[in-house]
Amino acid sequence: MNSQSSQGGRTEMYLILFGAPGVGKGTQAKLIRESYGIPHISTGEMLREAVKANTEIGRKAGTLMSYGKLVPDTIMLELIRERIKRPDCAKGFILDGFPRTLQQARELDQLMEELNLPHFVSIEIKVPDRIIIERLVNRRICESCGTDYNLITNPPPENMLCIKCNGQIGRRKDDHEMTIRRRLEVYNKETAPLREYYARENGYFEVDGSKSIKEVKSTISQLLSA
Repeated sequence: MNSQSSQGGRTEMYLILFGAPGVGKGTQAKLIRESYGIPHISTGEMLREAVKANTEIGRKAGTLMSYGKLVPDTIMLELIRERIKRPDCAKGFILDGFPRTLQQARELDQLMEELNLPHFVSIEIKVPDRIIIERLVNRRICESCGTDYNLITNPPPENMLCIKCNGQIGRRKDDHEMTIRRRLEVYNKETAPLREYYARENGYFEVDGSKSIKEVKSTISQLLSA
């Protein structure tokens, strides 16, 4: 795969996971991180941290996110450039949530070339909209450690305190059905064309995200090992 290279016996991997909100990108990225020892860079988490810290970028992004809109490219690329230059990205990284548009993909490629890094392998996790809506409406998250819960498949404790860190479990502001539908509309319009962009480099793969977490992980592992 063109995301992997060897320098002095060291294997490097540069991977993009994309797909509509709620397909399981974050879950799979964390599993890949554990298996390959490279950082999982979630632009969503970086933005939420900025919003929570009430930084200038956070205030701008928070308003847009509450309406299910995309954050400007300049903000995202600034966050990514700063993050991937850190030492823990020396062997590669997993990008989750970026790029979301063709323009972002082109600008990200320019950034990679500028930093003398290889092209990405991209994996799109695909799930039907109806399943995504059901997942996100019922999703709950620990506000301290980010552990995911689901009212149907993995219900939180009755006291709404995380079993891992005892933090408060709550609901994201954008996990309401109307916002979710808007986010899906944005994804289908702006992000779905990315498959054509990355397929041209023979570095694009599709994975059925409606299967179990274990099955999706197995499929992705087979792709990365090919």
